[in-house]
Amino acid sequence: MQWGLRVALHLLDPVSCLLYSCLWMIGQNMKKPAVFIDRDGTINEQMGYINHVSRFVILPGVVEALMLLNENGFHVVIVTNQSGVARGYFPLGLVHEVHDFLDASLRKDHVTLDGIFFCPHHPNGSVPEFTKRCNCRKPRTGLIDQACRSLEIDLQNSYAIGDRCDDIEFARRAGVKGILVKTGYGLGEIKYLLPHSTAKPVYIAEDLLHAVQWIINVEKAAENR
Repeated sequence: MQWGLRVALHLLDPVSCLLYSCLWMIGQNMKKPAVFIDRDGTINEQMGYINHVSRFVILPGVVEALMLLNENGFHVVIVTNQSGVARGYFPLGLVHEVHDFLDASLRKDHVTLDGIFFCPHHPNGSVPEFTKRCNCRKPRTGLIDQACRSLEIDLQNSYAIGDRCDDIEFARRAGVKGILVKTGYGLGEIKYLLPHSTAKPVYIAEDLLHAVQWIINVEKAAENR
């Protein structure tokens, strides 16, 4: 319990003090772990910059993976760098259009996303509005900070999944467990970059579905200890 709240409780009568303590405990218990998922190469086929919605192709197994996370009580949060906005390759509106398409496609299968957070910036962009060194471009953790302000997230028991070593560094900086997938850039990252990276994944999965199945098995094993 926060220090200020402890001090305030001393000023209340015993019944009110107990009530506030119970409400605080309920609030803590409402927090759920999240799985922060990279987009391009993890959710959808890696095609370079997605500069048209027709190029956004959801990978096999993704719907099943996200459904499993829904069913097992995880927040499902997409976190993605979209520097094409800053580089002038496509407008900000296209990113929203792609995400609306993704959300609508998943809802047809009764899958819910709890949030999509993206960074449109790049320090060497050509669009002044988005050309800057920000704190939301992965591996910086600004996107997770945004998610935690919007959702009740148990960060200590959360995971991040992606196809780049930067996703694993992102996980390390945020204090969550990172899983690397072999889809997208994954195989090349595993072969050429991961051996020299200081941040190591807790697991390497074939794809998002395999990663999610591993998470659920780990969590169930922990509950049975």
